[in-house]
Amino acid sequence: MPAASVPTLVDGSLTLRPVRARDARPLERVLLDNRGWLRRWEATYPGGGSIIDTRGSIRNLTAHARAGTALPFIMEWDGELVGQLNVSSITHGSLSSATIGYWVAKHAAGRGITPTAVALATDHCFLTLRLHRMEICIRPDNGPSLRVVEKLGFRYEGLRRRFIHIDGDWRDHYAFALVAEEVPGGVLRRWREGRAPADAAAIPAADREAALTPLRVGDR
Repeated sequence: MPAASVPTLVDGSLTLRPVRARDARPLERVLLDNRGWLRRWEATYPGGGSIIDTRGSIRNLTAHARAGTALPFIMEWDGELVGQLNVSSITHGSLSSATIGYWVAKHAAGRGITPTAVALATDHCFLTLRLHRMEICIRPDNGPSLRVVEKLGFRYEGLRRRFIHIDGDWRDHYAFALVAEEVPGGVLRRWREGRAPADAAAIPAADREAALTPLRVGDR
């Protein structure tokens, strides 16, 4: 999949478009302005810190796009850069799956931008790329992101202990997924028509309790 096949997806005031090298400075400005809002959810490096290097990040994202393993998007609302969405770990063949990650600026939260963006990207992956499964992993304390999968009817699939290094430590995540057979008419259409199952993303009490209990070194 060449970089040129990263599409531009539009729904009303929302545009998902390919990330470009010239986005580095405006992207850095939005990230710095939203540091307090986003820092708790930022990926970090074990033994290191979190450094905002938008140029390096864009180079990395576009390299993965050229390799066909990612679709890196900028989120724009009425032409304003308000976030990013990245489809990563794209595989074809017998697995045919991908993972979605995203962030949105604080002032743009609560407008339906993120669920719309996730639905657009998922529909593209199912209907155009012919992938079979899409996954989103979310920290247990990230309420806004949990509401995204609840709205769209992503299914809860389980608790992943110490799964991703976030904000300086290994963090538990809840895993949610959809397969193409569940949304033959598309995720966006199902949501807009009010047909997304209300309880698909429900998290069992046992997993909620487990996520509140640190996994001690040496536990099995």
